[in-house]
Amino acid sequence: MLITSNQPFSHVLHYKESGAIWRLSSFLLEHIPFHHENLVFCCIGTDRSTGDSLGPLAGSFLNQYVSFPYKIIGTLEKPLHALNLTDTVDNLSTHEIKPFVVAIDACLGSQQRIGEIIVHEGPLLPGKAVKKELPPIGDMSIKGIVNIGGFMEHAVLQNTRLHVTYEMSQQISRALFLAWSRYSLKKVHEHNRDGHNEYSRK
Repeated sequence: MLITSNQPFSHVLHYKESGAIWRLSSFLLEHIPFHHENLVFCCIGTDRSTGDSLGPLAGSFLNQYVSFPYKIIGTLEKPLHALNLTDTVDNLSTHEIKPFVVAIDACLGSQQRIGEIIVHEGPLLPGKAVKKELPPIGDMSIKGIVNIGGFMEHAVLQNTRLHVTYEMSQQISRALFLAWSRYSLKKVHEHNRDGHNEYSRK
C-alpha cells in the first residue's frame, strides 16, 4: 500500500521510539473492541517479498502467543495476498456475526517516514502501491512504512531490508498482545471489584 502525505490517520509513531510498544498498545486498547464476538486480524502480504512480509510476519508472531484468543488470517506459512484476498473478504462477509476486522499491511512513503506505524479507523487498500485492484479490507487499519514510495514499487518492496520489516512487525504484534493482556487484566479487576461490592452489600 502507498501512503501519501495528505492521507488522514489517527495515530502515528516510529517503531524505534522510546516506549513505542506501550504507547501503541494504549491506542489499540482504546480503539479495538476486544470484547467483540468475532474479532479477526487480517495480516496482508507475502513471504516472497521482504518489504511486503510485514503482515505475514506479524500474523506469525501473533500465532506464537498461544493465549491470544482471536482469529488470525495471514502468516508466513499461509499468507493472505492478492491471490486469496478477494475470497477472504467474501468469506468474512458471510459470517453470521459480522466480524470486526483489524487489517495489517506494509506500505510505502517518504524517506523521512520509513519506520512509522500508522493506525487509523477504516479499511486499507492492499496492492495500491503496486497498482493492483484489490477490495478494501478492515474496520481498522495498522500500516507500517517499510520503504520509499513513488517509483518502481515492486522492486522497492523486493529490496527492502528484512531487518526493518521484521522489527516493525514484531513491535506491532507485541503491542497487540499487550493491549489484549491489559484488556483482560482490566476485566478481571472489574469482575473482582464487582464481586467484592456484592459481597459487601450482603
